[in-house]
Amino acid sequence: MSLISPEPLPDVLIVGGGLSGALLAMQLLRLPGRRRVLIVEPRSELGRGEAYSARERVHTLNGNAARMSVDPDNANDLTQWLTEHLASGGWPEAAQQSVPVAELFAPRGLFGVYARQRLREAQRANPGSLVEHVQGEVVALHNEARGVRVTLSNGAELIARTAVLATGMFPAARTRQRQSSGLNAAALDPWDVPALAQLNREARVLIIGAGLTMVDAVASLDQAGHRGSIRVLSRHGLLPHVRRQPPSWDDFLAADHTLRSPSQLLRAVRAQCQRALGQGIDWQAPLDTVRAHVGRLWSQASDVQRRQFVRHVRPWWESHHHRSPPQGAALVERLLGEGRLTVEAASFQALEAPEGEPLRVRIRRRGHLQSEWVEGDALINSSGIEYDWRRVDRPLPQQLLAAGLIRPGPLGLGIDADGGGAVRNEAGEASARLFAMGPPLRGLWWESTAVTDVASQAKALAARLAGL
Repeated sequence: MSLISPEPLPDVLIVGGGLSGALLAMQLLRLPGRRRVLIVEPRSELGRGEAYSARERVHTLNGNAARMSVDPDNANDLTQWLTEHLASGGWPEAAQQSVPVAELFAPRGLFGVYARQRLREAQRANPGSLVEHVQGEVVALHNEARGVRVTLSNGAELIARTAVLATGMFPAARTRQRQSSGLNAAALDPWDVPALAQLNREARVLIIGAGLTMVDAVASLDQAGHRGSIRVLSRHGLLPHVRRQPPSWDDFLAADHTLRSPSQLLRAVRAQCQRALGQGIDWQAPLDTVRAHVGRLWSQASDVQRRQFVRHVRPWWESHHHRSPPQGAALVERLLGEGRLTVEAASFQALEAPEGEPLRVRIRRRGHLQSEWVEGDALINSSGIEYDWRRVDRPLPQQLLAAGLIRPGPLGLGIDADGGGAVRNEAGEASARLFAMGPPLRGLWWESTAVTDVASQAKALAARLAGL
């Protein structure tokens, strides 16, 4: 089956219709002029992707409304939308949080509704342009004289003047890996509450990883009625800190561009946090000012400095910056206090899951040379996001790498591109037709997954595409 787009060619073909793709389309619609945009997305709804397809209310954003606007020109956009939504009778459970709307941590599924609505509003405001959702999965992409041609899993083909890789995140729990340990084959989905409800209520559950996915997994187990033990195994044994609402703090990095290495930054941040604590102010206040400078600091660092950061600082960065919503943190804290949940610093090494018998996981505890086996009745993979496209066993990443149309990003994180999102091929040449945004650019900016990061990239990339 073949579906070659007739002349005139669509202006932009967006591969992926989750949050990244939806926000790029929204920004393209907001620009003057008429254009045709195709979004290829397997899901029936745009704007949701992996993160915001969650249906359970217990799976919430890890940032409050004031931090999660999809409009880079209006930081209060989600707060305003939620205010209207609550006034119309939506999300009645919000009253239980007893905080201002700006401080609410909304369910991720509700955030997906918000993103979709903002895209529809942009479409209505620009009737001269057209956004078409083609439901399917892109499995191959090729550069041709006329433009960029993509092939879908059903054999259909589409062609457009330019294409954007807005593939979003590849959660480790849902992503096939080229060299698999068998973990995902034996593990339960951390977000599938109905599947977890099939477990014996007293089942011994092992969770690999202690980040935000673990918080979701614990919330899912609690929602499913689980009452047994939960054993969390994580390389460093660090839990995400709870996200609070600290007061404002001077942006101490804005006027100091001399900090270039991870060690220099770490010393400066520690000094600022100690200063805050000495004044009786939450240490999260100075830490929150760092986020705006992460892209600059990461891009100007050398590969050696980046490796030092990933090896020595990353675990603490993740636990301090990627903080847990209050509801999830409170649940984890309660289960820790009850003794039902334990956290151990240990790395995963191997798995045995014989049919009809308890499964066994081989681990090596931090600081120990010898490994050991631990036993459980069920296993959940909460090891986060797979950013290395060489390890992702999906048709499109593997085809693009094999064809030399992309190359791995710095330290193997995502894919390489120039500062404006133009993808670099295996020779390091920036494409004039193929672009990327969002999580695939983690290697360039380190933080490239948060809503505000994606929204800013969407605006900048839309302006670049409109000028081609």
